[in-house]
Amino acid sequence: MNGDQSPIDQVNDLVSPKFDLMEDKLLQLYNSMIVVAMSNVRNQSDAQDAVQEAWVRILTKHRTLRERDKLDAWAKVITANTARTINKQSRMTYPLGDRDPGAEELYCRRDEHRIMMEIRELLESLDSRTRALLLYKFYYGYRDQEIAAAWQVPIGTIKARIHRTKHRLRQWMSY
Repeated sequence: MNGDQSPIDQVNDLVSPKFDLMEDKLLQLYNSMIVVAMSNVRNQSDAQDAVQEAWVRILTKHRTLRERDKLDAWAKVITANTARTINKQSRMTYPLGDRDPGAEELYCRRDEHRIMMEIRELLESLDSRTRALLLYKFYYGYRDQEIAAAWQVPIGTIKARIHRTKHRLRQWMSY
């Protein structure tokens, strides 16, 4: 250490990189919690409320975490459960007669349309054989064995292709 620095500066030089790394990890965790919350609630405000409540639960129950390396998954589960609770509470707040069913139906249709467009774009980005495989499996409901028999390939090949494609689609969706 440098002898010209005060003791406080010397300690800050030692501790600062650790805090920066920890701050980055916490920010990354917060961002992933927001993504989870947004997928479970209807608006940004509720998502932020869910994440805030999840942080409170995490901090109060941190001793129940058995494995420290599973913190991310644990936090995401808590966030998803909190968001679902917020959804249930918001449904209970309004009696059925007080809701505007037209607005909710319009919201659902708009959201469904957006999701369908994203799915269509993802399917169009796949090659025709892989697209057909996914359509047979998930749209038409054929079993792996039926697809393998029709395409005259081993069932393991069908399962592997489906698995690889689902993994690739998940990666594309996360960007």
